[in-house]
Parts: sequence; structure tokens; C-alpha cells
Amino acid sequence: MATALNGAVEPVDSIIRTVARSATEIRQGLIGRRSSAAEENPSGETQLEADVWADDLLYDRLSRLEGVAQYASEEREEVLDCGDDVDVDDGVAVALDPLDGSSNLKSNNTMGTIVGIYDEPLPAPGEALLGACYVLYGPITTMVVATEDGVSEYELGGGEATVVQANVTLPDDPVVYGVGGRVPDWPPAIEAYVSRLESELKLRYGGAMIGDINQVLTYGGLFAYPTLESSPEGKLRVQFEGNPIGYILERAGGRSSDGHGSLLAVEPTELHQRTPLYVGNKAYVDLIEDILADA
Repeated sequence: MATALNGAVEPVDSIIRTVARSATEIRQGLIGRRSSAAEENPSGETQLEADVWADDLLYDRLSRLEGVAQYASEEREEVLDCGDDVDVDDGVAVALDPLDGSSNLKSNNTMGTIVGIYDEPLPAPGEALLGACYVLYGPITTMVVATEDGVSEYELGGGEATVVQANVTLPDDPVVYGVGGRVPDWPPAIEAYVSRLESELKLRYGGAMIGDINQVLTYGGLFAYPTLESSPEGKLRVQFEGNPIGYILERAGGRSSDGHGSLLAVEPTELHQRTPLYVGNKAYVDLIEDILADA
């Protein structure tokens, strides 16, 4: 994977390699783990056995890597320090969603893993990211990796990563959109925004953000999980989802926003802080900021 890491250095390289090697095992390990774990994560969502298992597996492997000082996940209440010999201010912090879209397990649809690598103690802003990646468990297991030098895509299998495309960029002619939340829960400004999107783009929404993000990265367009009447702060977590996805889309030539400015500029004060999210081609992210500014 060295070429597609675009010059990433340790421990970023070792973290991404470890996630890549673990992906096939995670996918296989989903079998027989579709039941509820009878617990809730810190965001109040019911955990599945697969959520807990994938989190434990990734913690065990990533926390052992040299230079990894902190580990945090959507499934854990607090940040965990890793190793007595790594100072939190000198090492990197890993924040991840071990199994994005795990509710899709019941219907056997797309899921993913999202990882952000920060050079500041958590919680940290997206501007502190050294790299980010996501794994997509689709018909083919793929991985998209972003560093400061660009974005690359791999196919994963048998412990190997094969470059599919280096220097991934958003297409100039956007095609698809997806917007989360129930329509009755959308504020009027979001209804107006979606009306504009549906007149210009094709709807693609699968219930697992990572699958919808991959559609946007492949075909161009817009993915949003907006502010809702019942959740004005949004649904997605800044640290585990918003920052890594915003970083990837920005490195691919697109934009990210919380409705007012780049997701990467948000200064989180809590580990599980939520945010509205709008990512994709610049024109459509600019549009939501204009609509919200006039609302």
C-alpha cells in the first residue's frame, strides 16, 4: 500500500495497513453477530454484537502500534490511553466508527469502518487530522485512504491491498444525492434545499453513510445528514464521522460543511459531540450555506 499512501509516515502508515489487514476478518466476523448486545453506545443507540466485536478487535490491534497514544470509538464512553511509553502529546490519536451502518446487518446491506488519525489529543478538530480512511463492505471490500497528498482507493482481499485508483477526485459533473433524516423532521430550509437537489440529481440513499459517501465520491454530488427539528445539533459525530469524511472529501477536491463552514474547522468540546454534515461537490455545499444563511 505504500504508493497509495502518498508518502504517509509512521504511525499513519501502520494504522492504515492494520485497518486494511483487519477488514477481511471483520467482514467474515459479521456472520453470527447480527443480534443485539443488549447495551447502548454513548450516543444512545442499541449496539449489536458485531459493533462490540469489531471495536474490540480494532482496539486490540491499533492500541499496540508504536506511536499510537489514544484510541476512541463511537462504541466507548471515554478516550483510552495506549501504552505507558507513548506521551499523549507526542503520539497520534485514533478515532473511529468500527461498524458504520450496523443497522443494515439485519437486511444484509452495505456497511463500513471509518477511521481518523489526529496529531492532537481527543477531542480534536479536523484540522488536526494527519490522515483518514474508510472501508466499504460492499460486493467488494474496498478502502479509500486520504492523506495531505491526496486520496486513493484499494480493493482488499486475502490480506492484500490492490490499488484501484490513485489521485481520486470528485467528478466535475455531479450525479447523485442522499439526505438523511425523516422528511417530516426536516426544517423548511432543508426542504427547500432537497427540492433543488432532486430537480438536478438522482437519489441514492442506503441507510449506511459510508455507502452513500462512496456513491458521491464515485459519481459526484452531495451527501447530507442535516440539522433536524428533533435534533438541531445533527445526528453524526464530529470526531468519528464528520471529521474523517470531511477530510476525505476535501482532499478529493470537494467541500465539507456543518452548514456554516468547513467541518474541519469545528472545535469540538466533547468526544461524542454531534454535527450536521454536508459533503460533496463545492457548488452544492455552497448552496446549503447560502440557504441557511438566509433562513
